[in-house]
Amino acid sequence: MSWLPKSPKARRRLTLIAAIAPVLALAVGLTLWGLSDSISFFYTPSQAAEAKPAPGRSIQLGGLVEAGSVVKHPDGRVEFTVADQKASDRVVFQGDLPDLFREGQGVVAIGAFRQDGVFEAKRVLAKHDERYMPREVEKALKEQGEWYGDGQRPEHKGPAQ
Repeated sequence: MSWLPKSPKARRRLTLIAAIAPVLALAVGLTLWGLSDSISFFYTPSQAAEAKPAPGRSIQLGGLVEAGSVVKHPDGRVEFTVADQKASDRVVFQGDLPDLFREGQGVVAIGAFRQDGVFEAKRVLAKHDERYMPREVEKALKEQGEWYGDGQRPEHKGPAQ
């Protein structure tokens, strides 16, 4: 007694499915593997400290630019600190910052951590107007109880020591 159907039509269908299924599974697997490098996770500084993303792994780091932390160098390099209530990360960026970039405001830096723990940003995004903050930053700040909303400026003093 065979496990194959007796009908020739049903056997052809089963053979066709058996041939297509592995090819389809391989295509889906290769697609997911290829896209894994282009996925960029969003972290606040405290989430990044917990997750410890691998150096060189592309991520988005969001939070508030710490007051007094912006240092502009003559070669166009800018260093600043992105912080939340629990942690902060030093960010290095080479290039022009958005016009709306300033201390105490929400920012999202896209880049990767280096081996020394400094975040090297390839792009920096700043808020658009007095009420706008990137959705991911707003959500993370609300979860941490640091959201002041409606354009109010937080009195952010950096991470607790």
